[in-house]
Amino acid sequence: MKLDGNTLRRLWPQGDSRVPGLLSGMVQSSEAVFARYGITTPLLAAHVMAQISHECGAGRDVVENMNYSAGRMMQVWPSRFPTMASAGPYAGNPRALANKVYNGRMGNAVGSDDGWNFRGRGGSQTTGREGYERVRKATGIDVVSHPEYLIDPRYFLTCAASDFINCGCLPFAKADDIVGVTRRLNGGTVGLAERKAWLAKWKAALRCVAGDSAVRRATARDRIAAAGARTAGSQTHH
Repeated sequence: MKLDGNTLRRLWPQGDSRVPGLLSGMVQSSEAVFARYGITTPLLAAHVMAQISHECGAGRDVVENMNYSAGRMMQVWPSRFPTMASAGPYAGNPRALANKVYNGRMGNAVGSDDGWNFRGRGGSQTTGREGYERVRKATGIDVVSHPEYLIDPRYFLTCAASDFINCGCLPFAKADDIVGVTRRLNGGTVGLAERKAWLAKWKAALRCVAGDSAVRRATARDRIAAAGARTAGSQTHH
């Protein structure tokens, strides 16, 4: 399996807008990445790419934006920010907000900058020191010391695919169970409708490529069979 550059550019038209060269890096690394993680069929590749497409906004949102208004914070984290007064100090202050909502969990130390340093990044929006450690262990890429590697074109697809596999998504992808895939990767079903839409797009794109060659093979077989039938028919008439 290998990503087709034209397909990726068509589905991710702004994919290079945040990280120049992201799309070409994904294409160049895709064959090795898919082979490494057992992503060997169009169906599996479609599930991986659907989840990545949703998580990072098709390349537009490769680093989590923590710049929230007070009102929006109350909607996203109602238990943490029950009033405007409690949310106010963090409005328009992304670093402080990330440390507030992410520290003390996911392996992030209380009173540290971990929440900010290990906010969502990459194709699967890896979040938290534990998540970054998981990617480092799986890939050998030191994203803990260098969080920016998660969005490096050379490593972007590798890191995202490793998260997909290590979260236990592969068996659900093989069963074509997008709810199961989403629960494993996301921890819930946030954005399920959008993920389903992405899956339909990637299935269509990848099956079209695979289907063309299958049609050509079938057509060739039909021609051979037809030629054989004509030959047999001619011999019978004689």
